[in-house]
Amino acid sequence: MSNALFDYIMPVIRNKLFWVPFYLLFILWLFLRFKAAALVIILGSAALIGISDTLSSQVIKKNVKRTRPCKQFKEKQIKILVDCGSGYSFTSSHATNHFALGAFLIFIFSGYVKSFRLLWLWAGSIAFAQVYVGVHFPLDVLAGAFLGTVIAWALYKLMRKFNLFRSVEDYFLNQKNFA
Repeated sequence: MSNALFDYIMPVIRNKLFWVPFYLLFILWLFLRFKAAALVIILGSAALIGISDTLSSQVIKKNVKRTRPCKQFKEKQIKILVDCGSGYSFTSSHATNHFALGAFLIFIFSGYVKSFRLLWLWAGSIAFAQVYVGVHFPLDVLAGAFLGTVIAWALYKLMRKFNLFRSVEDYFLNQKNFA
């Protein structure tokens, strides 16, 4: 499966720097909507990424030691569109981190803002891009997606237990027509 459009788009989608403007706009939106409560979401997200990246990159990858497809196969066997990288393949840290962040935000906001469910598509497209460009096997990104989602769910539940989202929930309960 290969085409010129995907050959151009997929390396861009998987590049973390491409998403920096999105992250900055989202942080700005959080502060404009939620003021100080935005800090809880931002700090929670930062902790989440720290946990998910450490588990994927430092614990799982270093113990499983699965070779990346771009190192395992010759260029004629698969199309390699980006630098292969020096690390291992399982689990995909891109998939783990993006599913963790997407799921975390969905858990927080989807009861109030249905469009946040599109973050599944966002994380999925980044995970798919990892396979498409030749740096991961499909199982690497599926495992990363599962791991990230589980970590996000656990942190979300822990933060809810301590009522850390109360001000965000109060905000939505006081809004009649939130868009």
